[in-house]
Amino acid sequence: MRNLSSPATGRCSPPRRRRSNWRRAIVRGLGAENRVDVAVCPPFPYLSQIAEALHGSPVGLGAQNLYPEKEGAFTGEVSPTMLLDVGCRYVILGHSERRHKLGESDAFINQKVRAALAAGLQVIFCVGETLQEREANRTEAILESQLVHGLGALKGDQLGGLVIAYEPVWAIGTGRNATPEQAQEAHAHIRRRIARSFGEERADALPIQYGGSVKAENAGALMACPDVDGALVGGASLQADQFLAIVRAALTPKV
Repeated sequence: MRNLSSPATGRCSPPRRRRSNWRRAIVRGLGAENRVDVAVCPPFPYLSQIAEALHGSPVGLGAQNLYPEKEGAFTGEVSPTMLLDVGCRYVILGHSERRHKLGESDAFINQKVRAALAAGLQVIFCVGETLQEREANRTEAILESQLVHGLGALKGDQLGGLVIAYEPVWAIGTGRNATPEQAQEAHAHIRRRIARSFGEERADALPIQYGGSVKAENAGALMACPDVDGALVGGASLQADQFLAIVRAALTPKV
C-alpha cells in the first residue's frame, strides 16, 4: 500500500467557537492514529492559532499558498520561511482557484514549487481540467502540460517532498464529483507521466490525491481505486465528523 495522505483545505473559516470545537473533535477523533498522514491547511490568519491547537497531535499543519522568495520587499506576501516559523510542514500550490481566478501561470507555480521544496516544505501540487477541457477530450493534454511546466527543473530526489492532487475544476465546490473510474483514469495518466520523467519507482511511490467535492459518502469508493492515494478535502473539512469519516475511508486497505 502506498503512503496515504489526506490533507484538508478549509476555504473559509467558521466562527471562533466552532473553530475551537472543530480542533478538539479532530484531535480527539484521530487519537494516536499514524497509519495515514493527516494535515489541515487553514487560511493564513489562523495558522498560529491552529498550530497551537494541534501541538502534540499527529495532525500536520499546512498553508494554502506562499510567495517564492525568502525575503525582500513584497508587501502582503508570505514566504516559505514564514510558514516554517509558524509550524507549517505542508503548502498547497497550483490550486485551481489560484490558476483560474487569480491568473497564476504554470511558470509562476513552478517558482513556488521549487522555493517550497528548497525550504523543506512538503508540496501539495494541484492539477486538473475545466469542464470545457474535459468535454473537448483534452483532460490528458491539460494534465500533461501542468505537470511538465509546473514541475520543470525538479530532480528525481525532490519527489519525496511532493504530493500531487488531481482536482477536476468542474467538481470543486459544485457537489458534482468525478466517478471512481474517471478519477482512476486521470490518476493513472498522471503516474505514467511522472514515470516518464522520473522513473517508475519514484512514480509508484508518489502519493496522488483526489480533490473535488470529496465527502464521507464517496471517499471510500474513490480511495479504493488503485492510483488514488488520499483526498484533498474542501468544504467537508469544516465538519469534523465528515472529515474524520474521510480519514477512516483512507485507512481501508485496497483490494
